[in-house]
Amino acid sequence: MLKQLDHMVSEERNAQTMGLDLMSAKDVLAKINAEDKLVPLAVEKCLPEIEQAVEHVVTAFKKGARLIYIGAGTSGRLGILDAVECPPTFSVPSEQVVGLIAGGHQAICKAVEGAEDNELLGVNDLKAINFCKDDVLVGIAASGRTPYVIGALDYARDVGSATVAVTCNPGSEITKHADISIAPLVGPEVLTGSTRLKSGTAQKLVLNMITTTSMIRCGKSYGNLMVDVNASNEKLYARAIRIVMQATDCNEATAKQALELTDYQAKLAILHILTGVEPTHGKALLETHQGFLRAAVESCQK
Repeated sequence: MLKQLDHMVSEERNAQTMGLDLMSAKDVLAKINAEDKLVPLAVEKCLPEIEQAVEHVVTAFKKGARLIYIGAGTSGRLGILDAVECPPTFSVPSEQVVGLIAGGHQAICKAVEGAEDNELLGVNDLKAINFCKDDVLVGIAASGRTPYVIGALDYARDVGSATVAVTCNPGSEITKHADISIAPLVGPEVLTGSTRLKSGTAQKLVLNMITTTSMIRCGKSYGNLMVDVNASNEKLYARAIRIVMQATDCNEATAKQALELTDYQAKLAILHILTGVEPTHGKALLETHQGFLRAAVESCQK
């Protein structure tokens, strides 16, 4: 184990922060901020690999299959965070993007010792959700060596599924067990080995990009408006009204009326205002155009 740590970029000491314990709060914050600025640049270099991952996810979604995240500790929690935010943002079923963490749900709030060291647990967690070849598995491990994640990736490959590794240690073990390796090189952490910092930020950016881009490519946006938002609470209802107003240049009263007519479905309300089609016909149009609002609108204007 010690020898493994010696070869991990994420475990190296940061030359810029050697005197951390002697610094003022202001100076510590400045160091953290300076190091954080390196993260987007590291992620930028991985755009080709992220694009490959997105293409697999879009293919899976079109088949009615799923995106599964799996990880331990911070990595697992980031996967769960991204997964649970998809239903309210894009009105997709909670089963479409799933986050799995070593140790199960209790590990979301409290570490479960030893769970990440067991390859078989990763396999069993995939079997428990009936993981299949049409699904896509994204294994997340900042260190790039987590047995729980590696075991899951090996099982997914045996099943015939597309596999993606997300790590902040390029060339680490996990990259050998996935079809696609996304490995932003963020460098040593401000606080040595605390991979919830730059590594965690990089992983969050990558996961945001994978799901957001995949959803856009599946018709979940109109321009840069998230027109499939699920108006499940007061804040989201207000957002849906605003989205309808922005997409159609209508007033608040018109937006509310259209939302009420379409059972608070922003996409359908926009289609109704822009084209005059009734909700039933609008639903059929959207189905014909695989959920792409712009294509549905344009078909009415021909």
